[in-house]
Amino acid sequence: MLTGCAGYSLGSQKPAHLRHITKIAVPSFENLTLEPRLGVLVTNTIIKQLQNHGSYQIVSRGEAEAILQGKILRINRTQFRSDRNNILRTSQILATLSCAFTITEAGSGKVIHNGSASADSYIILDANLQLSETQLLEDAAQRLAHEVADQVSEGW
Repeated sequence: MLTGCAGYSLGSQKPAHLRHITKIAVPSFENLTLEPRLGVLVTNTIIKQLQNHGSYQIVSRGEAEAILQGKILRINRTQFRSDRNNILRTSQILATLSCAFTITEAGSGKVIHNGSASADSYIILDANLQLSETQLLEDAAQRLAHEVADQVSEGW
């Protein structure tokens, strides 16, 4: 019975180069887009996703063994679907959010992990375009955070 479970273990499976890290700090991501407050939104969702994974304890810079820093590179919006009667009028919009991130050791500043992630999200446009845009960015940020957390916590 024991040989049937060979190679499997319970708990998180961090990448080999990140196994020694238990405490990580996540400062606000740098926002290189023109979208206001997007850096804070992405940072908060990444922190929540890392906490859900449970692989790392999120702490301040002073207590951290490593620091996850990132940049939001771009957000692309494209027409996903058009109105049946007017093809120039958008009924659904697709957004692609892209970021690059690094994990550095807190003491030495040595880069121990480089990564990038992107996430797609689409939404049906409502009469309130600002609300639709806000919901679109929140969903894209959650999908992006899930991809970043998977790379850092699971190695894929």
